[in-house]
Amino acid sequence: MNPIEKVTVQSVLDGFLNREVYLHLETTNGAYAVHRQESKMAVGAYIRNGRIRFGRGVITGDRPYRVGLKMELGWVYAEGLTDFEVDQEGRLLLAGHDEEGRLAVALELSLNPFEL
Repeated sequence: MNPIEKVTVQSVLDGFLNREVYLHLETTNGAYAVHRQESKMAVGAYIRNGRIRFGRGVITGDRPYRVGLKMELGWVYAEGLTDFEVDQEGRLLLAGHDEEGRLAVALELSLNPFEL
C-alpha cells in the first residue's frame, strides 16, 4: 500500500458512483491494537460483501483521511485512513495504520464479491 493521494482516491470513488458495489468495512481496537492499555474493552466492527449503491463518495481531511459514501437512505463512513491501493481487479483498498503500522480501519470497494 501507498500513502493516500486524495485526487487519485477521489477519482476511483467517482468510478463506483451509482453502481452496485461490494463493501468491506472493518475497524478495531482489539486484536490488532492489544497494546493499548488505556482501554480495557476491545471494540470492533466488521462487514464483508455488503452490497451498497452510493450516489456521492468523498474523501476529506489531511492524513489521516475520512471517506463518506452517501446512499439513498444513509451513509457509510470511515475515518483514520492513511494508505490505499487499487489492485489489478480494480478494487479500491483503503486502510488506516497507526504509527507502528498496525491496522485500525479498512474500507474496501469492489464490483465483485470479496473472497471469504
